Amino acid sequence: MQQFHTQITQLALDLTLGISNQDRFDRLLEVLRNLLKCDAAALLAYRDQQFVPLAIDGLYEEVMGRRFNINEHPRLEAIARAGDVVRFPADSDIADPYDGLIPNKGDKLHVHACVGLPLIAHGNLIGALTIDGFDAHQFDQFSDRDLRTISALAAASLHTSLLMKQLELQVVNVSANSPQVTKDIKLDEEMIGQSGAMMDLRMQIQAVANTDLSVLVMGETGVGKELVAASIHAQSNRAKQTLVYLNCAALPESVAESELFGHVKGAFTGAISHRKGKFELADNGTLFLDEVGELPLGLQSKLLRVLQYGDLQRVGDDSVLKVNTRIVAATNRDLHQDVVTGQFRADLYHRLSVFPIHVPALREREGDTTLLSGFFIEKCKNKLNLNHLSISPAALNLLRQYPWPGNVRQLEHSIHRAAVLARTEIFSRKENMPSSHVILQPHHFELTQAASSKPQSSSHQTAANENLLPQTLDLAPNIDPQAGLKQATEDFQTQIITTALNNNQQNWAATARDLQIDSGNLHRLAKRLGLKN
Repeated sequence: MQQFHTQITQLALDLTLGISNQDRFDRLLEVLRNLLKCDAAALLAYRDQQFVPLAIDGLYEEVMGRRFNINEHPRLEAIARAGDVVRFPADSDIADPYDGLIPNKGDKLHVHACVGLPLIAHGNLIGALTIDGFDAHQFDQFSDRDLRTISALAAASLHTSLLMKQLELQVVNVSANSPQVTKDIKLDEEMIGQSGAMMDLRMQIQAVANTDLSVLVMGETGVGKELVAASIHAQSNRAKQTLVYLNCAALPESVAESELFGHVKGAFTGAISHRKGKFELADNGTLFLDEVGELPLGLQSKLLRVLQYGDLQRVGDDSVLKVNTRIVAATNRDLHQDVVTGQFRADLYHRLSVFPIHVPALREREGDTTLLSGFFIEKCKNKLNLNHLSISPAALNLLRQYPWPGNVRQLEHSIHRAAVLARTEIFSRKENMPSSHVILQPHHFELTQAASSKPQSSSHQTAANENLLPQTLDLAPNIDPQAGLKQATEDFQTQIITTALNNNQQNWAATARDLQIDSGNLHRLAKRLGLKN
């Protein structure tokens, strides 16, 4: 026990060093693993009824991306409710959240010895330490008093780190007696990723959030532009007001003006009552204009006036209304090029892009594919009502090497599809589903051999998905170049859309996702090409 107390004293000193929070957390787990001789340990923050990993040791890296809802993990719920050391019996039939997530253990999936230490600050639960091992008596030699000492040190370190983070984000004024040490940082944390590109993105969001500047969020399809807009709003001084969403690409031109500015009764056929537009609904709040590059030119001039002067007129009304609405716009188009070609107004572009933010593509976020995979696997496990769902190292390596032309959205869909296929295999073998551990393998992922292909441009998205290239390239010989460029282009678009539609069993929404095009744009293009009425 002398060695125990010596190492605890050294740990207490280490936690006071001027190092980063992550280094401090990693040091804590390293010492615990050496001290307790455990196979795995994790430091978790508690917020909004879920535990979020801050540091892990002895677990697969994808655990860092998982979010453990306590109502779906009975062991973690027990730790959250206990308020003291929790020792789970080695033969406990309560599912362990880390079963199958400890590497180099072959097919030995189940954790046997488990200790949970709730981390308390000012009477409130702020996190937990979990310590796991495969020896059923691994922690018998350590008394509850010893473990409480570790818990107290970890709680103090975590509490200080969370307070520092809140001060850096300037979300709320925090005092030493504040009972809500994790308030208002969830949205930022849900932008999963620890790559340098994501750290830069968070810094840009933090810099502009608490201003009233218009923000133009740019990036490829599926990178998470809507989440960036939500994070900007959540960290702004308008956070208590409404965040209103409008997809400009899904707006028929005939109703777009009414959607933005509202209308009065009798303004047009079907206007049976007064109706507020999105600008009024977002007054004193934030209006998120998604796919702003799809707005018709005629409407762009009217939008510009509202942005410049805060004046708007409802359709059919001569009176002028004043609004104080912050604009966050998003696009996957190269608006600068659209200005050059006359498809977008230069004055509106400059008004929207006061503070431009580029959201990095997934292939530019080194290491984040692993964390995002863990995040989506945990979500998928809950949706499919599985006790355990994990991914094999070979499958994870496949996901890391793939370029993800559809970015985070494509990764999420691929994992969900793979999980359904893996679960079906379990059913086909007539295994007992409640107790089965479903593991995603490479053959569950329907990915093309595109890992060596050139990355997509991050500006304007092309209509063809890389997944369709092997099929669509063969169509080129069927195009008659003598018909003229316009006709040849339309013929090629027709064949690409038809092929994708057949591959998706005539499902237009799925076809739009495969083609990396907004669903509204696809429907309009299909009508123009005569593919639908």
